[in-house]
Amino acid sequence: MDVGMRRLRTAGVGDRTIMHGTHLPLRTWVLAAHLVATHSNGISALQLQAKLEIGSYKAAWLLLHKLRRAMVDPERDPLEGMIEVDGTSIAYRTNDDPVAGGVGRSHGGKLLVVGAVECKDGGRPGRIRLAVIPDFTARTLKGFVATGTVDGSTILTDAFSSYQGMERRMHLPKTVGVMAAHVLLPWIHRVFANLKRLALGFYHGFRRAHLEADLDEFVFRWNRRRRYRVAFDMLLGIGLKTRPMSYDDLTQQMRRS
Repeated sequence: MDVGMRRLRTAGVGDRTIMHGTHLPLRTWVLAAHLVATHSNGISALQLQAKLEIGSYKAAWLLLHKLRRAMVDPERDPLEGMIEVDGTSIAYRTNDDPVAGGVGRSHGGKLLVVGAVECKDGGRPGRIRLAVIPDFTARTLKGFVATGTVDGSTILTDAFSSYQGMERRMHLPKTVGVMAAHVLLPWIHRVFANLKRLALGFYHGFRRAHLEADLDEFVFRWNRRRRYRVAFDMLLGIGLKTRPMSYDDLTQQMRRS
């Protein structure tokens, strides 16, 4: 915690960092970053307000969402090696009721997500990437693979036609047939299962406007799930490189989503 304080003092709250223009004490920022980074399933603005005794819910909400925006390192390395890739759809909630949605790759009442996970030696999962997508077309899926993985990677997918023709990567499609998809692509389906379980629990259903930030937070926690000290250091480090944003900036981005 003291190291975090020194890093922030060195950077300067008045600089063009995520903390620019803040009225909260520096100590509150460090404690908030520690709570957000080390809480296993995430923390709400209401919980953050209570734990840090912040007088305004709006201030706690803004603090939380600024830190969530700092969970994506613009300089992070793409995935490499053997990588499972698949897409899924997640039912979302409106302000009133959950939307039932269709089945399979139906778009009705659902948010579309594509994911990738490194398959490490010893049969264990490594780093992951998740992204909100508009459709399951070849342009969208192959674009995700191209930007999220290094050249020469081995990409494991199902036999969906949109994955065909990947450039500079070895593509190994697997025909699902009568076999369940999670048997052929176990780790990406484990990621999706954990994500959907979290959605029903902590988030009480995803909302369209927050989905991108929710996915970024899930990826951040998964990739550092056994290294809480690293998660805290990384959140502070990325925050010092993240551009300033106001309450209006955040709410306008959510309205456009």
